[in-house]
Amino acid sequence: MRRGGGRRPSPAYTTGVRQPPPLAAAGAPPQTRIELLGVPVDVLGGERAAELCRERLENESSPPLQVVTLNPEMVMAANRTPELAAAIRGAGLVLADGWGIVWAARRMGRPLPERIPGVDFLVELCRDCARLDRSVFLLGSAPGVGELAFQHLLQLAPGLRLAGCLSPGREEAERAAPLVRSSGAGLLAVALGVPAQDLWLHRHLEESGCRVGIGVGGSLDYLSGRVGRAPAPLRRAGLEWAYRLLRQPWRLPRMARGSRFFWRVWREARG
Repeated sequence: MRRGGGRRPSPAYTTGVRQPPPLAAAGAPPQTRIELLGVPVDVLGGERAAELCRERLENESSPPLQVVTLNPEMVMAANRTPELAAAIRGAGLVLADGWGIVWAARRMGRPLPERIPGVDFLVELCRDCARLDRSVFLLGSAPGVGELAFQHLLQLAPGLRLAGCLSPGREEAERAAPLVRSSGAGLLAVALGVPAQDLWLHRHLEESGCRVGIGVGGSLDYLSGRVGRAPAPLRRAGLEWAYRLLRQPWRLPRMARGSRFFWRVWREARG
């Protein structure tokens, strides 16, 4: 494989937003962490979040960094599942993946700089891995999806190395950490769904030997082309959920459960 080099690609985030001040030291938690219905989210933009991950990829002596990509469905799941709530609280970075999280923070009077879509953030991390000669391990999703997703990632992050790809069952996933460790991967992307992916990272990230571990949900499906992503204008307008519902009507019960998030935020903000 080629090593990454040359000019570093531009991040896939909006610009012109005010970023939080630099952290006091590498590995310190973000300076501002707010709570939405008892679940934390960090107040920082995509560029600063990527910088924190780069620090961990480069610094072998620092502890591994778990990254959570938070959406309203996860908030409600954490309210029902104490172990998931603990996993999110213990993560080094909790990013506002869903537009509902951005809306809720604004509604509660604690606005966030921007939304940080998990799939775009994964691409940015892979670009950093290519530049730093770190490899990525893809854990989860359906058989064959990870390999297809990597081919697309390789186009977006030339020089990226694949340490391994595994689509495990539940029991196999619990035994996967030593395999990941033996691969020497620096970045671990886990696509086991919610809450399994974040619980796996909470339990096994240190054992896996990876510097950064991120729960990526359906990102590998998007990158593989298995699931089409909403057009950019709809994403910018915060209507990606509507596009996904139109293309995947079976998601309606999940979205209905997530709708309780908006009602509770609305009610608490009024109170």
